[in-house]
Amino acid sequence: MAYRIKEIFHSLQGEGVHAGRAAVFCRFSGCNLWTGRERDRPDAACRFCDTDFTGTDGPGGGVFEDAGQLASAILDAFPYALDGDGWRPYVVFTGGEPALQLTTELLDALRARGCQCGVETNGTLPLPAGLDWVTVSPKAGTRLAVTRGDELKLVWPQEGLDPAGFARLDFGHFILQPRDEAGADTEGNAAHVAACVRYCLAHPRWRLGLQTHKFLGIR
Repeated sequence: MAYRIKEIFHSLQGEGVHAGRAAVFCRFSGCNLWTGRERDRPDAACRFCDTDFTGTDGPGGGVFEDAGQLASAILDAFPYALDGDGWRPYVVFTGGEPALQLTTELLDALRARGCQCGVETNGTLPLPAGLDWVTVSPKAGTRLAVTRGDELKLVWPQEGLDPAGFARLDFGHFILQPRDEAGADTEGNAAHVAACVRYCLAHPRWRLGLQTHKFLGIR
């Protein structure tokens, strides 16, 4: 199958349990909860996305004809040798929604080179076998197809969505991340941070998660 990729780049993971870890990010084009067009945002299932995932015109992006070709492009994005002593290079599949395109063939090709493979998904679609780390970020009004994994990262607050409804799912870590809306007023986003802090203090199963890449000024 052909893969439509918005961009491939090397950076530090900015969110969640692996925050600060160097990785190559492969951002798939397309999502099942929003078209990516601003005119469609008011009617989208996910209305607060802050990521450009449309098209294939980003750095390293393009249409890759098969898993081997895409795996080679991802491996080429690492700026260092991949035969590190006792560590595994990390690849993060994101989007958009990576579950629309991610395949076991691609994961196998990367794991054969010693890579650890993680995914950041909205959890509404099944995932292929072979992932080393699964992060699910639920969206209000959707039904989870992925109800177990390594990390549940809940962007909050979302109208009609209660963190308590997820706390008994089979995840190793529960992250509450303040909703940061592009173009929103500063006071509104600050109120989201305060709400998350209060919730984590009262419900210690949850950890506060911040988008560190935004205030560090990195991708």
